[in-house]
Amino acid sequence: MNTQTTIEKLKAMRLKGMADIHYSSTQNNLYTDYTLDQYTALLADQEWEYRQNRKITNLIKRAAFRSNVNIKNIDFTAHRGLDKNTFQRLATLDFLNKNQNIIIVGPTGVGKSYLAQALGHQACMMLHKTMYLTMNRLSDQIKLAKIDGNYYKLIKRIKQTDLLIIDDFGLNEFDNDNRQALMDIVEHKYDESSIIITSQIPVNNWHQLIGEGTIADAILDRLVHASHRINLSGESMRKAKNMENQ
Repeated sequence: MNTQTTIEKLKAMRLKGMADIHYSSTQNNLYTDYTLDQYTALLADQEWEYRQNRKITNLIKRAAFRSNVNIKNIDFTAHRGLDKNTFQRLATLDFLNKNQNIIIVGPTGVGKSYLAQALGHQACMMLHKTMYLTMNRLSDQIKLAKIDGNYYKLIKRIKQTDLLIIDDFGLNEFDNDNRQALMDIVEHKYDESSIIITSQIPVNNWHQLIGEGTIADAILDRLVHASHRINLSGESMRKAKNMENQ
């Protein structure tokens, strides 16, 4: 049996995980330590792990996070009103299984974006389709989609995600296009999947921020209902970190 030919055939069949472990085993004579059943299981496990890791990598890439984040790197010692037990419960992603939303509110620099993206990263690790957008970026995509005639395609792509993260919500006033698009997004995702929103603006002010009372009522009823709230406070963590480094 030609080992190299076997490896090339495995790669040609896109079984790279199997090819890698088979090459390693033949190079180090590891296969002699296994029965046929054990070696077959080893090949299958390696291929499974390789494909899962590739899926996770692709999900993280497509999510388009702004920062390199990880749930393990969250600072629970900072004085910003973040309850460790509450956040760790959210990190189990049970809110995704229940199609619930999360709203993270607080002043600039307290880590709203990082927390939202960390939950998004965790969702990717558990093979959930995730999309991260700042509100400005979402607005730009809406305008471009309207011009190109791809608006409903954009809404469909957002609908198909398990988790949508909208960061920096409310920094700019809503125009008619943004207001209607937000209504379409919330309507499509209501009771179907989850949304995480971060904002410097208190939720009580969102109605006025969105404008058009009837549409604002409909959006907030679907968005705020069954949502988990994280209210952060305190000084900017970025500012404090910069002062420490000086």
